[in-house]
Amino acid sequence: MRRKIYWNICLAALFSMFLATILTSVFLWRSATRQMESEIRAEVQYLKAAAELSGQAYFDSLGSHGDGGRSNRITWVDADGSVRYDSYTDSTGLENHAERPEIVQAFQEGKGQSIRRSDTLAKQTYYYAMRLTDGSVIRVASTMDSQFAALLGTLPWMAAMAVLIFVLTMFLAHVQTAKIVEPINQLDPEHPEEGIVYDELAPLVRRLMKQNDTIRRQMETLREKQEEFTAITENMKEGFIIVDSKADVISYNNSAVQILGADMAPGRENGQVNVLSMNRSSGFRRVVDAALNGERGEETLSMNGRYYQIIANPVIEEADGRKGAVVVILDVTEQQNREELRREFTANVSHELKTPLTSISGYAEIMKNGLVQPADMGRFSEKIYSEAQRLITLIGDIIKLSQLDEEKVPIQKTSVDLYQIASNVVGRLRDLAKANQVSVTLTGTPAVVQGAEQILDEMIFNVCENAVKYNRKYGDVSVTVGVENGHPTVAVKDTGIGIPEQDQERIFERFYRVDKSHSRQIGGTGLGLSIVKHGAIYHKAKVEMQSTLGVGTEIRIIF
Repeated sequence: MRRKIYWNICLAALFSMFLATILTSVFLWRSATRQMESEIRAEVQYLKAAAELSGQAYFDSLGSHGDGGRSNRITWVDADGSVRYDSYTDSTGLENHAERPEIVQAFQEGKGQSIRRSDTLAKQTYYYAMRLTDGSVIRVASTMDSQFAALLGTLPWMAAMAVLIFVLTMFLAHVQTAKIVEPINQLDPEHPEEGIVYDELAPLVRRLMKQNDTIRRQMETLREKQEEFTAITENMKEGFIIVDSKADVISYNNSAVQILGADMAPGRENGQVNVLSMNRSSGFRRVVDAALNGERGEETLSMNGRYYQIIANPVIEEADGRKGAVVVILDVTEQQNREELRREFTANVSHELKTPLTSISGYAEIMKNGLVQPADMGRFSEKIYSEAQRLITLIGDIIKLSQLDEEKVPIQKTSVDLYQIASNVVGRLRDLAKANQVSVTLTGTPAVVQGAEQILDEMIFNVCENAVKYNRKYGDVSVTVGVENGHPTVAVKDTGIGIPEQDQERIFERFYRVDKSHSRQIGGTGLGLSIVKHGAIYHKAKVEMQSTLGVGTEIRIIF
């Protein structure tokens, strides 16, 4: 830009000088021509007056063969066109001038003029003639350089002036260019108003300030969007990865790194991390490759004892056709576990229903075929009744669990005293405790909660019944009800066989039994503690358990 301004100034100066020189030369030449013509006309007037007064004597006084130094040529032409006198040469040797334009015009009009140019000598001659009273004509001629010759004569001066002006212009252009460019070079794009601003630079400064405001607002918006995006992705439990068409990671959140167990430090050093290096399993590769090929990919992988669903969706920008993918990693461990529990529950229900039905069918078939003695009919009928009751109880428990799962318990919540319920439960278990030689005691104070009395009764009964059934001979069961730290609490503690540590997390699962053979001997459906768990969820309570094998178990329901 500096060079362009510099040379533009120089060329403008040279062109201006050239044009000014030509115009000045033309003007001076025209002015000199008009001055010369005026002088010649005045001289002819003087010569006419002198010739009218003195006649031939005046011209004889000028010299018969020229005046020897006059710049203008004087010629006296007779009425027939013959030359009577010429200041430059002998008139006797000159041709007749009757056909000369200025002479012809003077004969006719009294005065005449003409200009004749010499291309070879680059000269032009001005002729002015005036008729005397005797019919003769006096003519004066003056020769000067032509306009072109005059211009050529100024070339050396023009060249000298051009060099001088060019040098001066270069210096001034350098100084002026520096003054013009310096404020631009020192302009701070972020704070343009703080620099030296001249009038021509003001529109640029205003535009920069406006553009800075626009960029600042856009950057603020982008920063807010980025912070929102970062806050969302970083607080997601789900893994989130964005990759380009080469499977290089563009963005990710910490959850993705933690789930995949990837080490991103080497990638940061090298500038890029390939997503396939974060997990090298074939399933993960298939999902990413499918997304980069424009198809949705989905796979469930098992990592670190948990199940993750990998979903990759293609991203294609229509503007330039670039491809990429968004990979989302979802923890579906609970879903998988629920699915396994569902399958296990289905199998267990089938087995639990099949066992009493098989027993009932077997006894009934024997009785049908008449293979039972009359004395054994009562015992067989008792067996059928017992298995039918067990079947009814099992189905009832399954229905209760289903209602609790769907929170569709057909009972209104009311104010219920947990101590009163516990007292009723202990009373109903007195015969079972006596049969098992176990002592059951109840202590505490009233504790009122809003709940479904039937479900609360079922929960406390199941916990207490287990404490009696799985106790040792002459063992103790203590039931305590009260308010602890503002929370109504029911605690059931026994001195029974205890629960192995590896089974403690699963005892609330449906149909799960620590000792299946012992459990079947003492009866039960295997759904008691599941009802306790789901009843607690229904009442927004929590269940805590402490158990030591061979020492005993304590279960606390905290509302």
